[in-house]
Amino acid sequence: MEIKDSGSVVLTGYHSYTPSSSPIKEQSFVPDMPSSQSPMIRKTSSRKINRMLSNESLHTPQFNRSISESSMDNSSMEDFWCEVNNIKESSEDGQDDSLLMEVKPADEGDLEAEWLQDAGLSNLISGTQEHDGQALLSTLTRTQAAAVQKRYTTYTQTMRKKNKHTVRDVRDIFGINDSTPSFEPKTLSPIPSNGVQHMIKKPIWKPVTNNSCTLEKPSPSVAEELSFEASFSETVAVDGKDKESEKNQRIKKDDSALPKFIVWKSRFGLTEVGDLSLEDMKKIRYLSLIELTAFYDALGIELKRNRIVRIKGKENGLFGVPLTTLLESDQKKFPGTKVPLIFQKLLQRLEETGLETEGILRVPGSAARVKNLREELEAKFHDNSFDWNKVRNNDAAGLLKMFIRELPSPLFTMEYLPAFITLVEKISKIKLQLQALHLLIMLLPDANRDTAKALLNFLKKVVSNEEKNKMSLWNVSMILAPNLFICKRKSTNKEEMKAAASTAHIVRLLIRYQDILWTVPSFLISQVRKMNEAALINNKRQLIFDKSVRRLLRRKTMERERPERREHCDVPEGVIRVYAPLHSKVSMAIQLNSRTKAKDILARFHCENSHGTSDNVRIHNQSLYEIGGNIGEHCLDPDTYILDVYHVNPHAEWMLKPKSS
Repeated sequence: MEIKDSGSVVLTGYHSYTPSSSPIKEQSFVPDMPSSQSPMIRKTSSRKINRMLSNESLHTPQFNRSISESSMDNSSMEDFWCEVNNIKESSEDGQDDSLLMEVKPADEGDLEAEWLQDAGLSNLISGTQEHDGQALLSTLTRTQAAAVQKRYTTYTQTMRKKNKHTVRDVRDIFGINDSTPSFEPKTLSPIPSNGVQHMIKKPIWKPVTNNSCTLEKPSPSVAEELSFEASFSETVAVDGKDKESEKNQRIKKDDSALPKFIVWKSRFGLTEVGDLSLEDMKKIRYLSLIELTAFYDALGIELKRNRIVRIKGKENGLFGVPLTTLLESDQKKFPGTKVPLIFQKLLQRLEETGLETEGILRVPGSAARVKNLREELEAKFHDNSFDWNKVRNNDAAGLLKMFIRELPSPLFTMEYLPAFITLVEKISKIKLQLQALHLLIMLLPDANRDTAKALLNFLKKVVSNEEKNKMSLWNVSMILAPNLFICKRKSTNKEEMKAAASTAHIVRLLIRYQDILWTVPSFLISQVRKMNEAALINNKRQLIFDKSVRRLLRRKTMERERPERREHCDVPEGVIRVYAPLHSKVSMAIQLNSRTKAKDILARFHCENSHGTSDNVRIHNQSLYEIGGNIGEHCLDPDTYILDVYHVNPHAEWMLKPKSS
């Protein structure tokens, strides 16, 4: 059974219009129908939906219903399906097939090979001694190593069946002998709520800056604790009894029913995705994929991925153009741009005039006007001759949703759309859903993640004006879900059709807990440090094999041995030199103690500064960076205890500079 239209738009979801009379025993969404809608509106909307759906989709499917299916009925998803119908009507002109993506079944073993490549372990496939892959393997936790071992074993067995090239034995990689049984991920007890790892001398409660968290340490009945200090896959503990109790939980439409979370802020502070160098974020993505796979393995869930055969987008224009292509063009005019300018302008327009508009995002603009505005934008946007004052708020919202919908690759990537759906349909506990979602956000390419962050920040502002615009968190989620999770493909399958009801909940989690999702888990940063240290050691070992390099190093060592020792003796333990190019005093030696924070060093430099007001504005927007050693570049949280970072990375350099936006 498939849901299609003439524009080759396929919804990655399923909704039954035959309400089930059986009692609900699983996790449920229970949104009510707005009382303001008249029976006539419902009847008209129902006719539109029925025209869109095939006759087969009007009856309960023969396959088993998922959690989300069994808990959703016609009235609960009214806004969702009206939005689907609006999308269908706006796509009636059809679409260029060259802009569609195809997802085809992978050959046996290909998925494992792609997984190893995406996890930064292509050396296991090629058989080469790549230092980055070896360094990555050396940092894995036990559950992570088990996940890699499982995929590599499947890959090698498949390759042997196909009589392809010789592959390395898994025992050669993980050091397993014949008498040593392979191990499976072991579930461990979560970290106690009264402390964290040994590196944290004094736990500090830090609220995430949105309404999903509290300002003080609450009782366990009020909020749940989140810790980023230990691997999610190592701390997850779910047995059969826990799973059964979770199945009986109901998640209601009421936004207040979502749990509140508080986050441990350790002595190392919190790190956002933009605080690390691009090279280190690349390693974060490798580790996040491995950790997500291990996390799903620990829960007994298969991590499904789509295999993309063809993704093609326009090379110029504004709509239907890949994010990376748009950014390349925008960065020529404005270096450092992270979010496409057209997307920024649409958000800006809506924030300036549309946040209080009743039904914003839900009430569609004129299809003819939106089409004309799009054509005019394509022609006039880049030369700044487009008149934004004539754009109505609902039309601007329509253009925003059209931009998202027509991206050649979905904002949350085609590869991992099944993983997003699975975290709702297979995981009942919100905390575990949030951890899986957290890792999926870490997996996003930079352009997708930065654009998604801008979008979700805007949606949070829409929800905060609910009293005037009548758009609750659930309403906004239902409207955005079909725009974010529609797949422009020529075919679909039953698994994808069952996902419609789940997508609204995913969007709701993304909006509600977004401040948590942009934080890089501390355990991943620790693994990046170890990975960098291991890579440095491997590189040094490789250089030694080159005799000419070895002789050069010996000579340089003899020349510099005494000065290095003397300099080392002149620098007391726990003293760092901080460089500040924008200050009148460009460097300063700082004696650290157990109470020295990053903000204390910033304050000391500000006191020494003697520049005028204009320079003070630049200086007060600066942050303290940890550069080099076992990290590429790391913008430190103002509450970071610097002595703790110094002990972890004694060879780092320290600098004050403006934080990149």
